[in-house]
Amino acid sequence: MAADEAAVLLLSGIDRVGVGVLLARYGLAMQIVAPEEAIPGSYWGEREAGLIGSTIHVRLDTPVHSVLHEAAHFICMSAERRVGLDTDAGGDHAEENGVCYLQIVLAGLLHQVGRARMLRDMDSWGYTFRLGSASQWFHDDADDARAWLIDRGILDAAGRPTFQCR
Repeated sequence: MAADEAAVLLLSGIDRVGVGVLLARYGLAMQIVAPEEAIPGSYWGEREAGLIGSTIHVRLDTPVHSVLHEAAHFICMSAERRVGLDTDAGGDHAEENGVCYLQIVLAGLLHQVGRARMLRDMDSWGYTFRLGSASQWFHDDADDARAWLIDRGILDAAGRPTFQCR
C-alpha cells in the first residue's frame, strides 16, 4: 500500500445502496461488518474488502476501489472457480488486468465515484502499471484487458458492461 492510501474514497463517503444495487446485478451481495471487526475473506487484511462465495464483506472504512476490485474478480472468474471461493480469487495475469479494467468501468457507473476518481485512488493505494499511472495504463495500454473482457462477454463491443459474469 502506498503512503497516500488514506486519501482514497471510502465506502462511508458514497451511497452504499447504489453500490449494493450494482453488485446485485452480478449476483453479488455486500455484507457490512461492524467497525474494527476483522473483515471475513479479506486477502489484504485491515480495511480491505473480503470475498467469500458471492458475498463481498466490507466495513464503512473499506476503500471503494477495494470493493469494486473484489467484485470484478468474482465477475471475471469462471463459475467453476466460484465454487469454494474464499479470500484468494486467484487468476492469471490477463485476468488481473481484466479485473483492474473492469473496476474502473464499474466506478464510472457510480455517480459519486467515476472513472477519474477510481484511477486516482488506484494510484494512491499503490497499484502499479507498466506506463506508470493507472490513467496512462487505462487510456494507452489496456487494449488487451478490454479485449479479454469483451471476449468473455463481460463488456460489449463498445466497452459497456453486459452485467453478465464469465
